[in-house]
Amino acid sequence: MSTPDLFASEPPAPWSPTDFAAAVLDWFDRHGRKDLPWQHEPTRYRVWVSEIMLQQTQVAVVIPYFARFMTRFPDLASLAAAPLDEVLSLWSGLGYYARARNLHRAARTIVESHGGRFPDTLETVEALPGIGRSTAGAILSLADGQPHPILDGNVKRVLARCFAVDGWPGQSAVLKRLWQLSERCTPHQRTGAYNQAMMDLGATRCTRATPDCAHCPLAAHCQALHQGRQRELPAPRPRRTLPERRTRMLVVRDDTGAVLLERRPASGIWGGLWSLPETDPGHDPTDWCLARFNSTPDTVETLRGRRHTFTHFVLEIEVVQLRLSAPATTVNEADRCWVGPEERATLGLPAPVASILDQD
Repeated sequence: MSTPDLFASEPPAPWSPTDFAAAVLDWFDRHGRKDLPWQHEPTRYRVWVSEIMLQQTQVAVVIPYFARFMTRFPDLASLAAAPLDEVLSLWSGLGYYARARNLHRAARTIVESHGGRFPDTLETVEALPGIGRSTAGAILSLADGQPHPILDGNVKRVLARCFAVDGWPGQSAVLKRLWQLSERCTPHQRTGAYNQAMMDLGATRCTRATPDCAHCPLAAHCQALHQGRQRELPAPRPRRTLPERRTRMLVVRDDTGAVLLERRPASGIWGGLWSLPETDPGHDPTDWCLARFNSTPDTVETLRGRRHTFTHFVLEIEVVQLRLSAPATTVNEADRCWVGPEERATLGLPAPVASILDQD
């Protein structure tokens, strides 16, 4: 393919859906990614796990997590039979833990309602927990070649630039327009290869900050490139100042070195994960210890705090370590227990909590 003239004065000719798909597939055959772990034996189960992990997470980060997950849960039945704690422990550090909870819940739904066989229709797949239209289309097209369009973040970026779609893709009108374009351009033949190619283009050529227009197969017809707007499109999410919240986490240790952990509620931030007890920063941690164990700690030490950014707010974490002189064996509940270093490795912990416990 000849190098496109990036400074052409004439506006680009409009794409036909057939030509658009042909250019994408031609590029994929020569440059697309074909050796990712989930592309080997691409069953619906393996593609499903990979697609959930890849949501808002880069491929390089996902690869080792996917490998560990498949080693422990090689099929849907093993995932459905596992306790949630084990699933969350393998997810620790990957973030967005609702994905793991939904993955586990969907596996059990498939066993209970579909005889343990991953569904093969778009509507049935989309009805599973944690699976939307784009993810359902990706699973069925990549695993089975079914002709369904997709619209993940990478595809949105490619389409928004190539067809000069103004506005933030989170707006319903913009999203509707992008879905129309995706439906129009997605071919009925080699749909899986085309969808993978579109994701690859967005990840490796039509990147967010530094698009490689000189090596893009769509450059000759890209309206954003012709208009010099490739760094403006798609429009970013409207900027806003995130509110701040504060909490104090307590690292409570007994004289055996065990630490007190509490399971967080199933819904909400870090839902279902094990975390440290929390108090309001204005409360005396000694009073907390008295109320909980009817004794005062031997030592109270302030440790380095943490700052963790969520989608909707920033959490400022104060960290205080309390040491008790005797094992506090009075706590042994389903959602609160003493955990040693070896047991801790089997539990799902939020990344900031794991970092706090690793700093000693």
